Amino acid sequence: MTVRPLIGVSTYLESAARWGVWELDAVLLPAGYPRLVQRAGGLAFLLPPDGPERAAEAVARLDGLVVAGGPDVDPARYGAERSPRTGPPAPERDAWELALIGAALAAGVPLLGVCRGMQLLNVALGGTLVQHLDGHAEAVGVFGGHPVKPLPGTLYGGIVPEEVTVPTYHHQAVERLGEGLVPSAYAADGTVEAVELPADRGWVLGVQWHPEMGEDPRLMRALVTAAS
Repeated sequence: MTVRPLIGVSTYLESAARWGVWELDAVLLPAGYPRLVQRAGGLAFLLPPDGPERAAEAVARLDGLVVAGGPDVDPARYGAERSPRTGPPAPERDAWELALIGAALAAGVPLLGVCRGMQLLNVALGGTLVQHLDGHAEAVGVFGGHPVKPLPGTLYGGIVPEEVTVPTYHHQAVERLGEGLVPSAYAADGTVEAVELPADRGWVLGVQWHPEMGEDPRLMRALVTAAS
């Protein structure tokens, strides 16, 4: 029997979520994430926020890690004052996902950061964020799309060598790159749309868009292959 790699995906922790007759605290994740992992040949494993001290134990049981999109990163995490346009903090999720990223980097577990996940990867490595930019989200609750251009010779450029239009919904972006990170794709306005570490530091990639909302499985297939 083929053993499929186990891909952990971080999740939301929301209060008073409603479904059926219930209104309770809930761990949530858009279904696009596990569906994309499954389409790419992996087993999806959902990771609810937990104590940061447990992150290394969790990562040790995984073959690959996806840090999902979600709320804005607390600017205090990168030494900045909060902009009025930055969303409310999610301290439990920030702490847990930063610990997951640190554990994955230390253990050499393949890592894909999606939107917030890319921004957290940058912050984890000492980078900073632009707290607001226009033109990368069409309307509240509506995914848009714009082209991103890969840089030849990068990990991302090897996975998706052509310019493609990607599903996008974000208002923050990388400002100063974290230690060791290199850009591997750009939007037309110059926004960094993908970052990665050199190959000698493992399979580590972050993208600013939402592959789980599109039809292109190549990024997740590349993660699953690296995790196999």
